[in-house]
Amino acid sequence: MSPLRLLNLAIVPALAELAKSGIADTADARRFVLAIALQESGLAHRRQVLAGGAENGPAASFWQFEAGGACKGVLTHHLAASTMRAACVDFNVEPTQQGLWEAMRYHDIIAAIAARLLIYTLPYKLPITAADGWAQYTAAWRPGKPHPETWANAWALATLTVGAN
Repeated sequence: MSPLRLLNLAIVPALAELAKSGIADTADARRFVLAIALQESGLAHRRQVLAGGAENGPAASFWQFEAGGACKGVLTHHLAASTMRAACVDFNVEPTQQGLWEAMRYHDIIAAIAARLLIYTLPYKLPITAADGWAQYTAAWRPGKPHPETWANAWALATLTVGAN
């Protein structure tokens, strides 16, 4: 999927849904959510790729959420839980860890909502620099094998894409 397509078909609608709950839709939010998807999956995989190339790892969606990790987090964190559960109901997704995990593999709007809500649980303002973005990304996603060498490109492409929209 192209970054512009993901932005227009999933991120913009997701942030519009969240705006109804008082979570602002801003260019900084769009950029950060897109940069994380670029970093996590390169927009090439909706399921985690394991050693050997099998696309059947424990993480799902372009944002690579695990059922017992980030899915659980957005469904239970006091800042995100009620909004995430309401979004699940609105989109006919079972508001459980497994239900969210299964849905987000192909439901990009629900996945983008979850990604933005995971960011929302951080006690920081949205990042405006690549360095701050990296710090917040690693704080929220806690990648097992972080790749800081690819973050600058993900951030730059997200910045360009959001600016072109």
